[in-house]
Amino acid sequence: MLQIALYIIAGIVVLSVIIYFVQEKFIFKPEKLQQDFIYKYDAPFRELFFDVEEGVRINGLHFHVEKPLGLVLYFHGNSRSIKGWAKYAKDFYRYKYDVVLVDYRGFGKSTGKRNEKDMLSDMQFVYDTLTKIYPQNHLIIYGRSLGSGFAAKLAADNTPRYLILDAPYFSFKKTIERFLPILPVKYILRFHLRTDKWIPKVNCHTYILHGTKDFLIPINNSEKLQQLNPRKITLIRIHGGKHNNLPTFPEYHNFIRDILQA
Repeated sequence: MLQIALYIIAGIVVLSVIIYFVQEKFIFKPEKLQQDFIYKYDAPFRELFFDVEEGVRINGLHFHVEKPLGLVLYFHGNSRSIKGWAKYAKDFYRYKYDVVLVDYRGFGKSTGKRNEKDMLSDMQFVYDTLTKIYPQNHLIIYGRSLGSGFAAKLAADNTPRYLILDAPYFSFKKTIERFLPILPVKYILRFHLRTDKWIPKVNCHTYILHGTKDFLIPINNSEKLQQLNPRKITLIRIHGGKHNNLPTFPEYHNFIRDILQA
């Protein structure tokens, strides 16, 4: 029995070391684009480049309308690139808001080596650049799934008009532990993105939209986030919604309309 236990412990140690070095491949599922790739959409847009530092360039798309009521800064989930996520911009520009979507390092045309500190710094650089054009009280931060961590951190460190979170996690560590229950995730995880830590520091009103049948990130994640700052967080339940299909529900669009027109 002792020998079996030692084999199990050795296996866990080996697997933990492997996961430590390859975890990015499990967390991030980027679509990479050639630098000369040409975006094409029916709505008016321009391509943006944010030169953060030497060797680091963040690519974005800016959908614009005449006389915008404000700007929605959209942080997408852990897969694809803004090429595909851009279809969701219409959920906002239809209500007379400009929309900016950006790709994280290693996604799309964005460059740079990924680590949590620098990725958060990239998004602050993007935010600072945009506030030279849009006043903060006209700027709404939207975070979808993995992007909820980036959105919450920005809202905690700045003063946007609203924060909107779409299917957020409470604790990124606990979310990973659901899929790797036998590993010491606390010690091997290099990306923590502490939504639970940052939400209490957000001073603007926060709207959370979450599907009641989301099995990837269950709705109790959002319920626990709301409990951290109940006076400033409104939780909107999309009944029957799953993790990736909220925009197929009319209620989702109605709530987005009501938030933007408030």
